[in-house]
Parts: sequence; C-alpha cells; structure tokens
Amino acid sequence: MKLVAVTFCVLCFQFEALHGVDSCSSRPCKNIDQPHVSDPQVMVEFENGNFKFTFPNPKNVSEFSMTLFKGHDKKEICALHLSKEKVIPKSNVIYCQTEHSNSSTTFILTNLERKHIDIYTYCLEMFLPPPYIDCRLKETYLYIQDKEDCISLGLMSWIITGL
Repeated sequence: MKLVAVTFCVLCFQFEALHGVDSCSSRPCKNIDQPHVSDPQVMVEFENGNFKFTFPNPKNVSEFSMTLFKGHDKKEICALHLSKEKVIPKSNVIYCQTEHSNSSTTFILTNLERKHIDIYTYCLEMFLPPPYIDCRLKETYLYIQDKEDCISLGLMSWIITGL
C-alpha cells in the first residue's frame, strides 16, 4: 500500500513537471545554473496604446513555454508553447496576444484601461532537453492612466495658462 502511494506521488510530480502548473515559480531565471538560461535582456515598448514585452528565446532548448500572469494570485492571461513542430498560442482574455520569431517571444497587451492596472509576471518553462526548469523571467507593475485624466490635465493646464 505504501509503495502504491509513493508511486502515485512520483507520477503526479512527473505529470506536473511535464505539463506545467497554473502558477509561476518565484525563482528568477537568472539564478539558475544552466548554460542555456541567462539574465534575459527584456525589451519594453509602449506605442499606440499597446504595451509590448519582448523576451529572447532560451538558447539550446527545443521545447519551452512562456506565460503571462496577472495579479498576486497569478491568473494566467496568455501563453505561448513552442516545440520543434509547432508554436501554440493561448489567450484567456481579448486584450493579450503573442508573437513569436526565431529569436524572441513578445506579449502584446492592447486596448488597456484602468481596470488592467496590476502586477504582471512573465514566466518561462523549459521542457526539453532535461532537466525541466520553471522560473520567473520578469515581474512588472503596469499603471494605465485614463484618457479622461489626460484630457482634464491638458484642460487644467490651459485654464492655468489663461489665468
């Protein structure tokens, strides 16, 4: 009976490692002693109301996933899984899309409003080659100013200038 319980626990752990978990490791990627994981140079762009976060793809890795989580409870909003054969994007919300190239992966947040203000966590899972690695690429706080606030600030400056 004890052997069955131990076998079940080992199988659950292996399934979780192979298929990922709904949360992100708190371990930063830069602290992992693996040759294919380095401190990623992250590029952040904000243009035309879109927020783009671009990460270099891990080197010498044939299968990996990048996932974007929102909030302290780490709700998954979009992800990208890449294997040798295909790229599989996944989005749980309409305001998040992914783009992939041979060298980088980009998360694009569009049509953002004040309700999207939160902490966003970007995570990386590397499946092949072994060992399985799960780590946090970046965590950032995103603040969105309402358009009405911008208009009222502009109007206020004109009123003050007029006085």
